[in-house]
Amino acid sequence: MKAYTVISPAPRDAWEELYRSDPFAVPYQSPIWFDSMCATGSFEDASRYYLSADGNKRMVLPLVRQKLLPGPLSIQESMPHGWGMGGVLSSFTLNTEDIRFVIDDLEATPSLSISLRPNPLHAELWAAARTPGMVAVPRTAHVLDLEGGSDAVWTKRFSSDTRNKIRKAQKSNIEVEHDTTGRLIPVFYDLLRLSFDRWAQQQNEPVRLARWRGERRDPLRKFETIAKHLGAACNIWVARVEGQPAAAILVLTGTNVNYSRGAMDKALVGITRANELLQWTAIEHACQIGARHYHMGETGSSEMLADFKSKFGAQAVPYAEYRIDRLPITKIDHALRSTVKRMIGFRD
Repeated sequence: MKAYTVISPAPRDAWEELYRSDPFAVPYQSPIWFDSMCATGSFEDASRYYLSADGNKRMVLPLVRQKLLPGPLSIQESMPHGWGMGGVLSSFTLNTEDIRFVIDDLEATPSLSISLRPNPLHAELWAAARTPGMVAVPRTAHVLDLEGGSDAVWTKRFSSDTRNKIRKAQKSNIEVEHDTTGRLIPVFYDLLRLSFDRWAQQQNEPVRLARWRGERRDPLRKFETIAKHLGAACNIWVARVEGQPAAAILVLTGTNVNYSRGAMDKALVGITRANELLQWTAIEHACQIGARHYHMGETGSSEMLADFKSKFGAQAVPYAEYRIDRLPITKIDHALRSTVKRMIGFRD
């Protein structure tokens, strides 16, 4: 295996260059997204830069370290729960050998636990490079190919049912507002709070517990910080029905685009198809800026969510989150979560 020099933290100029040039890069891997994470005060820079001996190959792994525990007791993540996906950016077409070098490097890094949630489109590479000591947590994401532009996506990938719903929404009294300044963050967050309560009912979870979990993972300050750091790359679209906010989505733009969060007031959305209209608006925008992929995020085991995404032409992509544990942290965490879910009758 060709040797690499490893530098940590990664030089910012090299990281920025790779993010701009890697055709698979997603906004979650950008330096400014990384800055927004660190600005919350919970994380610090542990990113790693890999430079081949001949200088022809360069890679960056965005990686953060939780501040609570030092050195060998630290927990490092790419990316933390609720902060999207990470994985490797590169100046070349990645292969299994190069991913394996990154894994070997991380396995030799003093840390209690390191987690990696790579780009789903690199799933096969990571699966082939996996070592026996890595724990794999199966996941599923949906990704829409934007090749051919908005006309091709509309005519060849959207289902006829989805096109009809969007046409219906366009003829209704729905007003769509778009902002990249952070002005609509409070509107989005009010709808997100309503969604916490709705998800609690769907999952048979106590409302107070659902609100606590939701606001712990996604506090208002988090989205304000993201909007401040990402600027024009942080897009909020809000659909209003008779002047009232009915649905909103948070979409991150770059070389490729990530649909990051969605929220709604179900009582107002009703049969207006506001959600379909918002997704089409964001997808059309992604095509206009030249993005190749529109990542629709984690789907989990929800058949309803998978059906919604697939009707936009998004393909299910099975992949895995990988963890390198010095102690059986993942196993213990899974057991505890499973026990609590059984106790409250939680439905995933």
